[in-house]
Amino acid sequence: MKIDFLKQFIRQTKTGSLKTKEYPREFLDLNMKVSFGQGALAHVPWVALNAPDMPVSSGYYPVYLFYKEQNILILTYGISETNVPEKSWTRNIHESKTKISNFIQNPFRYGDSFVHSHYQPKVEGDEVVFYRENQKISDEIICSELLDLVNFYKSCLDLDVKDETSSISSGLFYLESQLEDFLIENWNETDFGKKYELIYESGELKSQQYRTDIGRIDILAKKKSDNSYVVIELKRNQTSDDTVGQVTRYMGWVQEKFGDNNVCGVIVAGKYDEKLYYAQKMLKNIEVFLYEVNFKLNAYKKERR
Repeated sequence: MKIDFLKQFIRQTKTGSLKTKEYPREFLDLNMKVSFGQGALAHVPWVALNAPDMPVSSGYYPVYLFYKEQNILILTYGISETNVPEKSWTRNIHESKTKISNFIQNPFRYGDSFVHSHYQPKVEGDEVVFYRENQKISDEIICSELLDLVNFYKSCLDLDVKDETSSISSGLFYLESQLEDFLIENWNETDFGKKYELIYESGELKSQQYRTDIGRIDILAKKKSDNSYVVIELKRNQTSDDTVGQVTRYMGWVQEKFGDNNVCGVIVAGKYDEKLYYAQKMLKNIEVFLYEVNFKLNAYKKERR
């Protein structure tokens, strides 16, 4: 799977062209529609991937929205603005994901759609490069994040979910991209739920993708024992050094903003490596949790009548 269309899209946003004929009409078994505006350049051009029987004007679907003024490209759980769709994303998405109106101050349009992933694209010579929190994001990560949302969308519509990954590592990343939602949805049944509690404000979940001045914390929770904060970060497709640096940076932010000198950190990873081992030896206030997936097939035995 490649994202050539996305790089082409970003390049074209730097021009005055409204043409879309050169873009594919289908992608991952979904319709693709691209728009740079009708008659005049749009403030927020977009690329939508919608089911064949779901019009862009009255449905919900994965969509890339490029906010040109802020130079932010957002992969969203998109919701039509033209007509309110009869059905929408699952209740969990509405309750746990961040609306664009809360992610960008006074967005020009599409404030009711929800953020899945975000990037800062940059044209560097002949290349289009994507960054997030000043770190370069690989094409593989962008592909995995798109595949994550597309497969979730298909599952919502009972469409066939195809395996578009080409390696075990990319499949593992797809799994990890689901881990955050799984932890939130099953919080009370996990070890975390025994020690920590999620943060709610006026009945709204605030813990997931907690917004800070320096980025978004995967999960911010509080210890039940002393009400101090805990920063939980998932080690996705990134190095151990990046993950440790990210956790400690957010811990420093929490300590300064909330005056919490007992803030601790948690890293959730699929495997333990030497870098994590040595980092944890020096950082006593950071724990590492390893997750595992149990997959089992049981033969079905038909009973005789």
